[in-house]
Amino acid sequence: MKQYIFSAMLFTAVIGSANAQSGKKGFTKLFDGKSTAGWHTYGQTTAGSKWQVEDGTLHFVPKSGREGGGDLVTDKEYSNFHLKIDWKVAPKANSGIIFYINEDKDKYSNTYSTGLEMQVLDNDGHPDGKITKHRAGDLYDLIKSSSEPVKPVGEWNTAEIISKNGKLELKLNGVKIVSTTLWDDQFKALVAGSKFKGWDGFATFKSGKIALQDHGNEVWYRNIMIKEL
Repeated sequence: MKQYIFSAMLFTAVIGSANAQSGKKGFTKLFDGKSTAGWHTYGQTTAGSKWQVEDGTLHFVPKSGREGGGDLVTDKEYSNFHLKIDWKVAPKANSGIIFYINEDKDKYSNTYSTGLEMQVLDNDGHPDGKITKHRAGDLYDLIKSSSEPVKPVGEWNTAEIISKNGKLELKLNGVKIVSTTLWDDQFKALVAGSKFKGWDGFATFKSGKIALQDHGNEVWYRNIMIKEL
């Protein structure tokens, strides 16, 4: 009986490991859990000191000094991709995952000047939580999420951004919450009805960098992976 139980446990462990590997198949780590390699502050060459690597996470520490802030941006650009990333926020915190960024700082002063954003937020504690299309999981100021499967403040959430040939999906904790087509006339109408109306270059680039936003609040990111489609 003991041998049977041990064999069953071993089989379960092997299957579990295989499933975990299958879930990561084709994905590349964007964060090695040990350093900021592959990232830099927007418009600079290295990562700011407020982005600290702790226990396998990227932790933005706003009180660590006057300097060293700014959005953290990938060194590489991406066109068609599936991004997976875990995040959690401190109470009253705001951040975001921004993508399709054109890093021409002389022309575009911020990541959000060109990039689209999946909102990261304490819905109950931050003022943006009272604004439609500004809550966690929303395509910021453009599309309200169809549901809110966000977890309580201090708990980890898993966000996914899947973009292929203009078809965009946002998922939060395994639930699809936004689906749209980028760059067509309907999408251009959404932009025209948003705060981004008249912003030259906003949401027009079909390839770009990915950023983690410094909104001046404490936030953590981990398990950052991407698959190019």
